[in-house]
Amino acid sequence: MVNKDLIPKYWYNIIPDLPKPLPPPRDPPDAEFSRIELLKKILPREVLRQQFTIERFIKIPEEVRDRYAIIGRPTPLMRAKRLEEYLDTPAKIYFKFEGATPTGSHKINTAIPQAYFAAEEGISHVVTETGAGQWGTAVALAASMYDLSSTIFMVRVSYEQKPMRKTIMELYGGKVYASPTDLTEFGRKILKENPNHPGSLGIAMSEAIEFALNHNFRYLVGSVLDVVLLHQSIIGMEAIAQLDELGEEPDILIGCVGGGSNFGGFTYPFIGAKKGKKYIAVGAAEIPKFSTGKYEYDYPDTAGLLPLVKMITLGKDYVPPPIYAGGLRYHGVAPTLSLLIKEKIVEWREYKEEEIYEAAKIFMKTQGIVPAPESAHAIKAVIDEALKAKTEKERRVIVFNLSGHGLLDLGNYESIRRRVEK
Repeated sequence: MVNKDLIPKYWYNIIPDLPKPLPPPRDPPDAEFSRIELLKKILPREVLRQQFTIERFIKIPEEVRDRYAIIGRPTPLMRAKRLEEYLDTPAKIYFKFEGATPTGSHKINTAIPQAYFAAEEGISHVVTETGAGQWGTAVALAASMYDLSSTIFMVRVSYEQKPMRKTIMELYGGKVYASPTDLTEFGRKILKENPNHPGSLGIAMSEAIEFALNHNFRYLVGSVLDVVLLHQSIIGMEAIAQLDELGEEPDILIGCVGGGSNFGGFTYPFIGAKKGKKYIAVGAAEIPKFSTGKYEYDYPDTAGLLPLVKMITLGKDYVPPPIYAGGLRYHGVAPTLSLLIKEKIVEWREYKEEEIYEAAKIFMKTQGIVPAPESAHAIKAVIDEALKAKTEKERRVIVFNLSGHGLLDLGNYESIRRRVEK
């Protein structure tokens, strides 16, 4: 039985605690229409209000906390005792297990409030995009909780790699399409240029927004924007309380990064509370935005329908290779996280497929949990930091966010295994 009293009553917003003001979103020069004004037609009103709030704490509606309880919040904070023993490290390793939710990842934490705010506004249909399928699954479930219809544009390469994600979304009531599609003008344009286009998160995002505008539906956003990281702060708020109960003070906090929502949601409450000495954001070496991306104004979506935001980016037209971790195939980094990296408050790492595969196998064998390939990037960084603690003979407390399980990623793991172990 979930004790609702253990679920935080507030989300945390890092905006007022950033080391310098966040560069504001803006319209492109000589724009034929205002992207900022367009947001009013795209997002539910309360979601838009929260996107631009500078309040440090936002009260979580009781109806949302009720739904959080239904999906198993607070999620468990677990100690990776056997991993510690395997590595023979003096470090203590804890992980927040977001894979314990019904949809198997952290994404449901923002899907529920966004669907709630849409329903409160009288909206009947919501639209979104999804990369690896975790976000789309969360939207399909959250929409069904509030009797909303949902349409999901899924990046084509993930649609083909992970057919069971499509099945789950459809079982929840969602309509799922492989992006790029012929349902939108932008999708048709991409397909005309390349009928076999693998798709990208930026393209799927543009299709979802265009589709929502054409039908007067509302768009739910899965990462990057401030409001998403705000909702995801439920992870870090819970983790702080759980560590306090154990009498532990974290030294190192780690999470993987696609757009930045699970990393920000996990670490931002710690950064705001000045808990922890090191924060490590981990990406895929095959999508080298940390190492080669530029910190500049860019569009979050490929068609340029959303306002320009200042972020670390590989460019809106960048088409990521069809790698094993679809959730990391995004061209940019959340503006707040980009700023924290530029100010050297957050460190970064990038790992290759072979490295994360070995890390995932170690975690499976020691802890019994199959991590999502995205989350395996965080595990690789945890292993490196634990071995460093061993070399330096220092007792450190390492905490990471296991953002999702990989039970629907076994096809990807099998393809990695064929490549790596041939």
